Amino acid sequence: MRFTAPIRYAAVLALLGLALSAPTQAQTTYVVPSLSDFSGPFSTVMPSIGGGREAVVKWWNAEVGAKQGIVLQLKAYDTRFETAQTASLWPGILAEKPLVGFSLAGPDTAALQQRLPNDKVVMFSASASNGFAWRPNQWILSLRPTFAHEFVGFVDWFHKTKGEGKRPVKVAMVTSESSPSYVDVAKGMIAFAKANPKVVELVEVVYAEAQPADLTLQMRRVTNAGAEVILAPASIQQAIAIKRALAALNKKVPVAFAMHNAPTFIAKPMGGIQTLEGDYETQGGALSTDDDTEVKRFYDMLTAKYGLKAPWNGVTIGGIAQSLLLVRAVEAAAKKHGPDKLTGELIHTTLLETTFTSASLQGYASDIKYDISAPFPATNIKVNIGTVKDGKLVPAVLGYAVPKMDLW
Repeated sequence: MRFTAPIRYAAVLALLGLALSAPTQAQTTYVVPSLSDFSGPFSTVMPSIGGGREAVVKWWNAEVGAKQGIVLQLKAYDTRFETAQTASLWPGILAEKPLVGFSLAGPDTAALQQRLPNDKVVMFSASASNGFAWRPNQWILSLRPTFAHEFVGFVDWFHKTKGEGKRPVKVAMVTSESSPSYVDVAKGMIAFAKANPKVVELVEVVYAEAQPADLTLQMRRVTNAGAEVILAPASIQQAIAIKRALAALNKKVPVAFAMHNAPTFIAKPMGGIQTLEGDYETQGGALSTDDDTEVKRFYDMLTAKYGLKAPWNGVTIGGIAQSLLLVRAVEAAAKKHGPDKLTGELIHTTLLETTFTSASLQGYASDIKYDISAPFPATNIKVNIGTVKDGKLVPAVLGYAVPKMDLW
């Protein structure tokens, strides 16, 4: 049967009318403030953290949010890693009516810790937590325990493996008074050393500038005192200065770094990861090893499909991890309460009621379960420890249980 032209045109118009009248998924947009450091001591790591944030949000918007009717819109603010700058920017940020956002680390916590419960905004930190944040009913949350927990876990493991558990190991720490987090990790380690003299002898805590010109005198002093390992929880510049000072002194003392100044991150300015042979990384997140893991495959997918250009290292992992928890929290709250009815309070309640599995976080963290007692998962605290061996970062131990610590 042949259709005449008028009938064909009528059929086409009818189909167009159906398409135009078909219901579409309404989209609710939520602004997500992204507290960043573009001009301060961590400006060198911000492309990795920020790149991880942006890629995860793009992925989630496309593959999950579009189905739920939610768009997350990132908006970056330069806090310069300063408490005062974060506090001064916050009223303008709050005017955007955010429900949830990204924090960088300790200065943000110090500036916002008392405000967020009243402002009803949940913030997720890219960093480990801090002792001064270890209070009930907090709204700035971390996937990782405190820096002190991470380094105490390492020291306890080092005591059992290198000291064979028979004597205290001699430990030095280099940190700074330039950041609340840097001071806090020293306080935590000092408290642990006093309570556990059979585990660790803290030969010295060196307080230096965050960007020191040279640490040779300090490294000579601690190595002469017999330090068997040096803890470097503070800035990237300090980490590099420690290694250069040890090289100048021809001392082969291992150094334990945090996630943000880990061997895979400082390898390039150090002249190659082989310069960090025998050093360590200790932290509560995933390690940037070359193994074919779920974590690495997710990173590769983000680079291939969602424009992630940040290199494969612990800092990028931190940005991805905090982003995964944020989008999963929004997702869980939207499923329960509706995509257009979210509030910061509903997201906070969802975080306390939900166990976020390692699988839902693409392996970037163990199962996450918060309670009202702490701004980090406070039970069964574990750390992952990596070491540089034969020019590669490899696991030394995964899921090492951290000894119980009282609040310092």
